[in-house]
Amino acid sequence: MKAQTFTWQQDGTELFGQYWKNNAAKAIVAIVHGMGEHSSRYADFVVPQLINAGFSVIAFDQFGHGQTKGKRGHCPNYDAVLNSVENLLKKSEEFLGADLPVFLYGHSMGGNVVSNFILRRKSKVKGAIISSPMLKLAFDPPAWKLIAGKFMRNIYPAFQESTGLDPQAISRDKKAVEKYINDPLVHDKITVNFSLPFFEAGDYAIDHASELKIPALLIHGTADALTDYKGSQAFANNAGDIAQINLYEGGYHELHNEPNKDEVLQDVINWLNKHI
Repeated sequence: MKAQTFTWQQDGTELFGQYWKNNAAKAIVAIVHGMGEHSSRYADFVVPQLINAGFSVIAFDQFGHGQTKGKRGHCPNYDAVLNSVENLLKKSEEFLGADLPVFLYGHSMGGNVVSNFILRRKSKVKGAIISSPMLKLAFDPPAWKLIAGKFMRNIYPAFQESTGLDPQAISRDKKAVEKYINDPLVHDKITVNFSLPFFEAGDYAIDHASELKIPALLIHGTADALTDYKGSQAFANNAGDIAQINLYEGGYHELHNEPNKDEVLQDVINWLNKHI
């Protein structure tokens, strides 16, 4: 199914979005992608699986990513990122209807955004899938980068550097890694506004998970070398029965691109069907 595209203006930036409408949809899934990637990376597998299961899907390219305009890896501030999710939900109502239940699906950095959105903002969202969320990193950033980031935060928050992340860590599927490396819209750029505030937001989400009001499914691989599955565990533990966590033994960062991706997406679909 071909995507329908749209744009909107926010904080002086033109953001790019797209949707796939299932005329017989029972619910809508709104995707918030991860750091350095873009929404079209979900079009080959995740979107068709959801469409075939009876859902419409909407997604967008976050600030500094994909076909959204602006400096790569940079956002105005964390509130602007949360506001962009609100705008995505408004577009969902405009293009896919206001009567269907809506679920957020956030991966990695997008999982950080979604977990904070459902804790901090009021919305009609029915539930959330939080995939390999960037609540805690699975590695310690170089000390000099943190010092430089804190120094530049108030002087030049658009200061840009490389994330230094290893593409091999995204999946055990070598074809998925090769496709990621050769994707011209994928980048490894990050600015202060996309690092320090997100680390703080990860801590906030874990600390405030007990305030969660809507059901959430957390999915994480135990061999994720980018984001720490123990952060997902801490969130789920603090949230209590309203949150479910599925850990996939030996799973890498992008569970939807792993060799067992069919199992993972079926688990997601089963959870969605249960909570419609």
